[in-house]
Amino acid sequence: MDLVSIRKSYKRYARHYDATFGRVFATGRERAQETLAPLSGKRILEVGVGTGLSLPDYPDDCEIVGIDVSREMLDVARGRLNGGLPAVSGLCEMDAEQLAFADGSFDAVVAMYVATVVPNPDRLFAEMWRVCRPGGQILVINHFASRQWLLRGFERCLRPLSRAVGFRPDMEFEDFVNVTGQEPAMVAPASLFGYWKQVEFRKPAHV
Repeated sequence: MDLVSIRKSYKRYARHYDATFGRVFATGRERAQETLAPLSGKRILEVGVGTGLSLPDYPDDCEIVGIDVSREMLDVARGRLNGGLPAVSGLCEMDAEQLAFADGSFDAVVAMYVATVVPNPDRLFAEMWRVCRPGGQILVINHFASRQWLLRGFERCLRPLSRAVGFRPDMEFEDFVNVTGQEPAMVAPASLFGYWKQVEFRKPAHV
């Protein structure tokens, strides 16, 4: 997996992404908004905002900044702003592993369905942690390798196609937590049958 192959994949997906994945990922987006609801009035970064499917769900009194590595996906997201989304203050083309924000810039950092897309999940999380303020929260929603043997075998068969499909299908949850170097504050199912997980981290108030 590298940025070139990821950009190529999502350039292909951009036009049809909402129709293909919108409903599939809807439950995870709903779980994220339930978790973020107490952050009314806060500044939130969404990493891997894609076509902006989640943007209409944020409270109007939040300040939302979205970043994505795919220009074509962001073009679709910007089209949503024409409908009036006052909470969104910016949508930027940016590498999630090299965020162009100062330390502690956001009250919360969210990444939905991103951890298995980036080349280096450890760098992704390190950057999310860096730009989150002390006392803030980091929310990750993602698919991780299945515990069910049949699905697990299918995921492993897809591994050689990672570059073509634009994501890593068999990343272990334990491996992801290990590379973060942090202990999750909460882990919960984010979809039916727990195929996706919601993982919340809390940054200590004094670091």
